[in-house]
Amino acid sequence: MAKLIALYKHPENKEKFDEHYFNVHGPITAKIPGLREMKVTKITGSPMGGEGKYYLMCEMTYDSMEALQQGLRSDEGKASGKDLMGFAGDLVTLMIGEDA
Repeated sequence: MAKLIALYKHPENKEKFDEHYFNVHGPITAKIPGLREMKVTKITGSPMGGEGKYYLMCEMTYDSMEALQQGLRSDEGKASGKDLMGFAGDLVTLMIGEDA
């Protein structure tokens, strides 16, 4: 399994971010071909105290690295990337990983 992981820093306006993320960005991303699972986690704090560095994490699972890459190159993948950069380009860190 291959994963695309998105970590989002705290947005200035959390309500506006959530509105766009869950009502616009999530549905666009969910249409990417080959996407098996999309798991979103709201970060509620840090073990060291406080709210921590990140606000939200999304793990998008694909059957293989090839399936992930094909999904990102698809029209739906490009639309998701364009939307992401438009509303959260300065907040997001993207990583690719494989299950160990």
